[in-house]
Amino acid sequence: MGSGIWSTDVYTSAANYRAATGASAFAHTDSGARTTHPDLAPYGVTRESRDSAEHPNSLAVSVLFDVTGSMGHVPRMLQTRLPDLLGLLLRKGYAEDPQIMFGAIGDATCDRAPLQVGQFESDNRMDEHLGRILLEGGGGGQKRESYELAMYFMARHTSIDCYDKRGKRGYLFIIGDELPYPRVSGKMVSSLIGDPNEGDIKVADLVAELTRKYDVYFILPAGSSYAGDREVLATWRGLLGQNVLELDDLDAVCETIALTVGLGEDAIDLEEGLDDLAGLGSTAGPSVSKALAKLDRGTLVVSEPLDGLDG
Repeated sequence: MGSGIWSTDVYTSAANYRAATGASAFAHTDSGARTTHPDLAPYGVTRESRDSAEHPNSLAVSVLFDVTGSMGHVPRMLQTRLPDLLGLLLRKGYAEDPQIMFGAIGDATCDRAPLQVGQFESDNRMDEHLGRILLEGGGGGQKRESYELAMYFMARHTSIDCYDKRGKRGYLFIIGDELPYPRVSGKMVSSLIGDPNEGDIKVADLVAELTRKYDVYFILPAGSSYAGDREVLATWRGLLGQNVLELDDLDAVCETIALTVGLGEDAIDLEEGLDDLAGLGSTAGPSVSKALAKLDRGTLVVSEPLDGLDG
């Protein structure tokens, strides 16, 4: 996947049509659906980010968000801010050929749609995949969601040319506010993703595997149930080090993602990125600056797992 060119005009036309007709940007959810859209089902599939004549230097960028509880409004906000994200990545030259995949995370112990994964796209089809996500709003209420299953899928069921051909890691952003389960359940992997049940995997071991292919970031936004929670922050920092970003304004998510990629690609430094935001009329600068202040040009630092994380 990943052919075509993003057009803000096409996006705006589609948004205007929906506004005029009363249609929803999340038609699958708002139609009353209660199951995963077939195009986003994770069973037996691999998602690919490929080079082409049109995009010879593809860069895989994945954005997976928790859609349980207080996090359920995140994709609706992202959908309205897609032009901001693509504008910075493309027009400002933060990435040459970005290919973006959206997905959603729930709780495999209780939700109907615990994992939803779109395709890597370079054009307006990414907006279509985003709109097919089921905003189930479930979750188990135990301060954990199935982030580890999403990370398993990304580690073992994505094939990205930036890494496979050039040894260059892609980017994975997880937007959430709770803990992962301490182990990847082999039984759940088998039933949800379709791999043979080879037993459970410690989440710290999985993260070590995943971060060979992706720079992984966990974004904890303000307004979520566990914003600022010390246990949540300590656990994710034990897994991802400085790549845990606290964001005090949810509306700044797209700008935060774009500048993180720009920093990681050495296309900008933080001051230049903030100047770009100001030049675009964005008010997200202070929130982005605070979130990225400790990020050293996008370099991933993986800390030793916390004691007791596997318990």
